[in-house]
Amino acid sequence: MKNTESRILITGGAGFIGSALVWELNRRGCENIVVCDRLSTDEKWKNLVPLKFADYIDGNDLLQAVQHSPAKIGRFDHILHLGACSATTERDADYLMRNNYEFTKQLCQWSLASQTRFVYASSAATYGDGAHGMDDQMADLHALRPLNMYGYSKHLFDLHAKREGWLPHIVGLKYFNVYGPNEDHKADMRSLVHKACGQILATDKVQLFKSHRPDYKHGEQMRDFLYVKDAIRMTLHLAETPSAGGLFNLGSGKAHTWVELATAIFTALGKEPNIEFIDMPEHLQSKYQYYTCADIAKLRGSGFKTEITPLAEAVRDYVQGYLVPDKRLGDEVS
Repeated sequence: MKNTESRILITGGAGFIGSALVWELNRRGCENIVVCDRLSTDEKWKNLVPLKFADYIDGNDLLQAVQHSPAKIGRFDHILHLGACSATTERDADYLMRNNYEFTKQLCQWSLASQTRFVYASSAATYGDGAHGMDDQMADLHALRPLNMYGYSKHLFDLHAKREGWLPHIVGLKYFNVYGPNEDHKADMRSLVHKACGQILATDKVQLFKSHRPDYKHGEQMRDFLYVKDAIRMTLHLAETPSAGGLFNLGSGKAHTWVELATAIFTALGKEPNIEFIDMPEHLQSKYQYYTCADIAKLRGSGFKTEITPLAEAVRDYVQGYLVPDKRLGDEVS
């Protein structure tokens, strides 16, 4: 933030993108940050160890405070709401609705009532298979058809915010395929870069899903891959740009194949590419996106001029700077 004294709440602050936001704010001289999360039994708490922040609050306690005693937690200048269940394979719909929809509704209402800048994570998963495009300026959000319950839970809040007239006054971030340091705890939801690096170091090869559509060769399915360091710069730009409102695609603006990504990982490790194609699990086949690419014209139009890190350069930074030496964001100085 330009004002290093700003008081900032980051939900999901121990998670992947949330902890990266704390790291970037620290780099800008801001430490007046309250981190909110539910640490549970995984090891995302390790992401917080190198970081500087003023306080920590459990997600359940935050919700109780917002509902019953908001004065106890005080006022914030910015709320960056990254907290959610982000597993695209999660099947407990009640859990997703409570965490991704109801929590966001209540936090947004509180934020608007206290005139606090509210920025929240929507998702590119709301676009479904992309048949209706991936346009963050589309007028008819109802036309979208998410492929999984995670995407639907995010889509439902986008619809609610539009219906309530909130969207022009808040920012919803449709993150595409974000990868980078601090994602270790995400289990099956880790990026291919994280998974493949371990596979390659252990076996000298990587496994990719075969294509089950004739119009795509094996490994030629395409994604818009976005390095987390770029994602957080975009996020903070929108947070501190009062004129920015509504939904924004956050991606690189370029689609790359899985083969291109895997090749960049091998190169970063100094190895020759060795790719094995395996069958996609049957339960994923009907929910699989074959192509994603963010149209980031609206982001650029908001004044974001920073160059986006090229894929090979970003993969090299991640693999050589963090994965191989087993470091997290904030460990760079040690």
